[in-house]
Amino acid sequence: MLSSIVISKNEGDMIGDCLLSLKFSDETIIVDSGNTDATNEIAKSFGARIVSCKGGNFAEFRNTGLKAARKAWVLYVDADERVTPLLKNEIEQITSSPDSAPVYQIPRKNIYLGKEMHFGGWGGDRVIRLFKKSALQGYKGQLHEQPIFTGGLKTTSHEIIHYSHRDLTSMLNKTLDFTAYEARLRLATGHPPVSWWRFLRVMFTEFWLRFVKLSAWRDGVEGVIDGIFQVFNSFVIYARLWEMQSAKK
Repeated sequence: MLSSIVISKNEGDMIGDCLLSLKFSDETIIVDSGNTDATNEIAKSFGARIVSCKGGNFAEFRNTGLKAARKAWVLYVDADERVTPLLKNEIEQITSSPDSAPVYQIPRKNIYLGKEMHFGGWGGDRVIRLFKKSALQGYKGQLHEQPIFTGGLKTTSHEIIHYSHRDLTSMLNKTLDFTAYEARLRLATGHPPVSWWRFLRVMFTEFWLRFVKLSAWRDGVEGVIDGIFQVFNSFVIYARLWEMQSAKK
């Protein structure tokens, strides 16, 4: 009845607990987007099926999982997310009822550096993750991918838990991948040459968004760290883009 799909890249530290929360699924599919650690071995020990999609983008990763799914419903879960027992029960009710909507978005409780976050862009977070397979046409978008589906959309009553960055080391490591990817997308679309003033503009824009509009400071030290880190991410994206543009010349 339910295929759970998890996209992974070197998630050996997180994948076990994720799959443990998905044991109620009729099948679990791991999309290997470039694992070089123990992720696949751990996944196999939970009975998960591994499909490979290396070198693609996030829409391709999700579409690969969709093509591999054999059940009538599909649930997308990231390796750093956990399905709670209450959400599990609700999903089982949805997938077994003929009167259910074809698509569901799930509220997400975000845990950042060990603290539940409410401001700075974390509050009101909902992710569209549960689909009747016949309603999901696929995903589009290279990084911030979006599902293309037919039929009505409803919201589950219970949350999925998202353990975002657990420590500063994982934050920095993810930034290396994320910012390079973002910079390459901008380069591919012919972004204008990066000038010195653009760094100031993008950093100020991000600072205004996080600290003024979204009140990141209201989440305390963790909120301030996250807000500053988002400003730093903006700087690194454009510094990488400048580097790529200079190398291309």
